[in-house]
Amino acid sequence: MTGPVTTDPVTADGPRRRVTARVRILLWLLFVMAVALASVATTTRSILLRDADHRIGGLLAQEAGEFTNFEERGVDPVTGRPFTDPARLLRVFLERQYADPDEELIGLVGRVDRGPAQIIQPRDIAVSVPLHQDADARRRIFSSPGSTGTLDRPSGELRWAKVAVARHGSEPDAAFVVAFHPEREQARADEVFRILLAISGVALLLTTGIGWVVAGRILEPVRLVRTAAAQLTEQDLTRRIPVHGHDDIAALAETFNAMLDRLERAFAAQREFVDDAGHELRTPITIVRGHLELMGDDPAEREETVRLVTDELDRMSRIVEDLLLLAKAERPDFVTPQPVQLAELTADVFVKARTLGDRDWRLAEVADRQVELDSQRITQAMVQLAQNAVQHTTPGQSVRIGSRTEGTRIELYVADSGPGVQPQDTEVIFERFRRGTARRGARGTGAGLGLSIVRAIAEAHDGHIRLHDTEGGGATFVLTFEEVRP
Repeated sequence: MTGPVTTDPVTADGPRRRVTARVRILLWLLFVMAVALASVATTTRSILLRDADHRIGGLLAQEAGEFTNFEERGVDPVTGRPFTDPARLLRVFLERQYADPDEELIGLVGRVDRGPAQIIQPRDIAVSVPLHQDADARRRIFSSPGSTGTLDRPSGELRWAKVAVARHGSEPDAAFVVAFHPEREQARADEVFRILLAISGVALLLTTGIGWVVAGRILEPVRLVRTAAAQLTEQDLTRRIPVHGHDDIAALAETFNAMLDRLERAFAAQREFVDDAGHELRTPITIVRGHLELMGDDPAEREETVRLVTDELDRMSRIVEDLLLLAKAERPDFVTPQPVQLAELTADVFVKARTLGDRDWRLAEVADRQVELDSQRITQAMVQLAQNAVQHTTPGQSVRIGSRTEGTRIELYVADSGPGVQPQDTEVIFERFRRGTARRGARGTGAGLGLSIVRAIAEAHDGHIRLHDTEGGGATFVLTFEEVRP
């Protein structure tokens, strides 16, 4: 596991501490979860308090409605007639009621301007400061013009509803009051809120542990990519990231590995170019230096030395040009395919190849189709194959050039009637600076890069070059491509 912070030597004052992606992901996850869980707990508490408020309001309205109905229709059980005494009305009604644990039913009788003189309380209630013991609260309720309200007392909130008793003549003021103490309802909501907070805290702790492990496993390929990148050198590009799964992280590892493959090929090509150039250029440089050091004052000798040096310099120039061409073959813009008529391309190659030597040049079969190829590169490859045929044939021997198609396959070939290629040389001759070991006929003076260039051009077209014996003797080189159709 990686630590929470790493150092990055960027600033001039010293290493700068940097929070890792693992810690940032975990912090954002915890922040979002904390906000979500706090919102859930707060919303739940608000819902419980709202439901309690609705239930309390309904209970107050119900009790007030029951008293109003009793006042209008009730009769005194002693006289059998409607009540005439407000105190008697309140007492009889209250004796028949059974209040909830947090509900308080009382009757108030007296003068509004002086407060209630008589309190009718059928039973006590288990709250800290009940209404019948709170003179100030009773006075405020009794004198209030409204029928419902809320009192904020030091001992707690009080919800109430009042029904004034109708007066007859000089009867004192009287009222039925139902009061509700919501402390326990609020305490239940607060208890649920605290439980949710406790559960949220446990969930955050579990999320911290699980998130730390999961984030570490998810970001492990990223850490491996960083480690591999830090350990890469020009001499060692073989390190690869192990790929597991099919997610985005696995795709990142695959992309990084593909990049390393391209870098390794590029560095290998660079080293090969340097090695090949040094190997092939060492001999002509030695020859040039030796002739210049031994050159005397004799004009004939000087002329011969200049001729030899010029010849070697020309050969060095050809080698450098061929090496540069092979180096360019690694670039994506090495070929630029465009629509070209295969018959016209074949005829052009044949015309250019006839000037290479005194041979029996023949234009064999010609395919008539429009294809997507880089005509200049294909011409360069075919002319190189023709030059190779000239080098390994004698005057008068036949060299055939042609093209054919079969389905989506396209073939261009050069067939000679020379001595052919020995089996052990079939693959070797396409490598750089390698030549056949047992070819009859004139040997070329090239550096052995021609067939390497042909293979590079074929591969740049997503094709390949193959070699087989010519019927009747000789070698046939075939460039094969697959036509890309929409």
